Amino acid sequence: MTFPHASSRLSSPTHLARGRWPSVLLAGLMAVAAGGSWAQAAGSGGSSGASPASPGAPVVQPGTGTRNTPEKSRLSRSDRRFIEEAAASGQMEVQAAQLATTRASDKAVKDYAATLADHHASANSELMQLAASFGIELPPSPPRAMRNELEKLAKRTGVDFDHEYVKEVAIKDHEREIKRFQKASKDVKEPQLKAWIDKTLPVLQAHLAAAQKLPQAGSDAAASTKNQQERMGAGAPSSGGSMGTGSGSGGTGGSGSSGGGSTAPYGR
Repeated sequence: MTFPHASSRLSSPTHLARGRWPSVLLAGLMAVAAGGSWAQAAGSGGSSGASPASPGAPVVQPGTGTRNTPEKSRLSRSDRRFIEEAAASGQMEVQAAQLATTRASDKAVKDYAATLADHHASANSELMQLAASFGIELPPSPPRAMRNELEKLAKRTGVDFDHEYVKEVAIKDHEREIKRFQKASKDVKEPQLKAWIDKTLPVLQAHLAAAQKLPQAGSDAAASTKNQQERMGAGAPSSGGSMGTGSGSGGTGGSGSSGGGSTAPYGR
């Protein structure tokens, strides 16, 4: 029998493949072992203390995100101050009027207060929207000093309440507001704000004129009404019609509208 030479067996492809298989298998096992050791070291933080990011987690960049910083107001300081003061006064007028609609003993005073509550609430809503467009956030209630006045008013009852509300709120507060609005109409720089002032001022004047006709205002207030209307000229409401609040005498029919006219609410 003739055997192939040893060199031919070693050089055959089958023998070579069989000879390399143990080496390839060993190299693969070593690679797997090395990979497991690295993963274990990386999971425990390794010597450097760094940990890999979890898959799919977004990388947060410093200094990014949504900001809700309001746009800086373009109003002047004086215009901003007027808005804040007018809003506080308007809120106080609404709360005082709402109180009068339930606490007043005279129907004429109740009707007057109901009209004011509607008018000033509408005005406040417009002013708050205007302030928001300028980047100004107004407080939801009047300041402490005004709340104290409301608390004092709330302690009064009956006829005493009627006189206090008409003289202090309906007359004196409106007189102050009219002077403030007249000055602001000349001084404000923002056109939209000036337009709101010029639209609101005649209604405030109508409020004052109607309050001065109430019996609780007294004869001095009636004389003041006539003098003020003469000073205001065409801008003042006529004596034959106002906000639908009569004095209850002189054939006006109580609290019904006089002369068939009425003053529209703010912004209407």
